[in-house]
Amino acid sequence: MNRVAIGQICSSCSLTQNLKTINMLIDSALLQDVKVIFFPEASDYISRSASHSKKLVSQSPEFADSLCRSIPSLCQKYGKKIDVSIGVHLPAAKADGQSSDDRVRNCLLYINHRGEVLQSYQKLHLFDVDVPNGPVLKESESVQPGSIIAPVLDTPVGKLGSAICFDIRFPELSLKLRSKGAEILCFPSAFTVRTGEAHWEALAKARALDTQCYVLMPAQQGEHQVNLDLEEGASDAFTVKRVSWGHSMIVDPWGQVIARADSQNSEAQLIMADLDFAALEKIRKDMPLWDQRRRDVFGDYV
Repeated sequence: MNRVAIGQICSSCSLTQNLKTINMLIDSALLQDVKVIFFPEASDYISRSASHSKKLVSQSPEFADSLCRSIPSLCQKYGKKIDVSIGVHLPAAKADGQSSDDRVRNCLLYINHRGEVLQSYQKLHLFDVDVPNGPVLKESESVQPGSIIAPVLDTPVGKLGSAICFDIRFPELSLKLRSKGAEILCFPSAFTVRTGEAHWEALAKARALDTQCYVLMPAQQGEHQVNLDLEEGASDAFTVKRVSWGHSMIVDPWGQVIARADSQNSEAQLIMADLDFAALEKIRKDMPLWDQRRRDVFGDYV
């Protein structure tokens, strides 16, 4: 059985509160024999501004360490195993010979059932957009871009290719991960309502059809409590309403949505599916896109 789950949450600026929700969903997933659970990007916190994020990130390493300690404890409680994929912020990387950079890293951690971090992928493509009649978002003001494609990872539910949110709009990354053996692609996200409503499901299906992979879409959902750490009566010029689209889903290699979140439920949710790799292989055999690629024309980048 290749049972996976998405933990759909609505992170606040309280890392302690968020960790409690995450542990609750892991506990529930273990009860239902889930082998790997996938959480959204920024599961540790959602901030109200770039400066707020740079302040909160100092707590993120302890958040990750606490999660690494709790996973084996929860596994021992039920005598079962579960791995966790989760999006977090981490302090800026310091490169030799470069000026200091106080931006954070937007990373996806893969933690096994023993609490060991097997992989940390840093988001390649940053969300710098001015949405018509919507927010102006400049992720690069507070986030360092990554520069490395994560190796495809062997997991208890198949070969996993990792990406984050805005990465989904760049199909070359998904194609590269497929070329490296991926059977599952994961795009943990915090999509805006406007872009989510327009493109969320279409992009998920497109990447599934491009690569003939399962596509997992763990999402932040709802209005985020980003002012919990403000003292009563305090004002903050940067306070804004942060709302995420949600609609977490799992799409199969034929582009069909096989599991999706309840859009009417504002609480944390588990979205589960059993992945069928015999069906995946049949799809790839019946429509052998990888054998038919015109590498003589386009090169061998995939």
